[in-house]
Amino acid sequence: MVVMGQCTRRIIGFSVHAGAVDGPALCRMFNQATYGQDWPRRISTDNDPLFQYRQWKANLRVLEIEGIKSVPYTPASHPFVERLIGSVRRELLDRTFFWTATDLENKLRAFKQYYNKYRCHSSRDGTTPVESSDERNVDIDHYHWNEHCRGLFQLPVAA
Repeated sequence: MVVMGQCTRRIIGFSVHAGAVDGPALCRMFNQATYGQDWPRRISTDNDPLFQYRQWKANLRVLEIEGIKSVPYTPASHPFVERLIGSVRRELLDRTFFWTATDLENKLRAFKQYYNKYRCHSSRDGTTPVESSDERNVDIDHYHWNEHCRGLFQLPVAA
């Protein structure tokens, strides 16, 4: 499961479950993905029958989260999440091996930090989701390479 802030395009969190996902597992995954974060006011989901589970609906009511359903068979109704899922697949999952659910969680956590803090986004005019507001001049003659996701990505950093 991936939870993303739609306005900021920031990854809130990932959650991994080994085996078939049922209603209680879905609720646990949502809690793990949003742990330590503020609860969203709205959550947009697809029309999977899991999101009809009574405990899922009860949790949304208790947390005062409005559930919004996407249009069936229309991926364009969730363009930002679809793009994020494609980016995770292309940039991480297609290029790395993972051996256990814990290993996958660790790699997704590293990717989340890379995606939110260092990967620039064309839809945000080349900024990152948590771009700092301090503007500073950078001497391009002095830099070093900073590795992310265990060396999968290398980005130049001003020295």
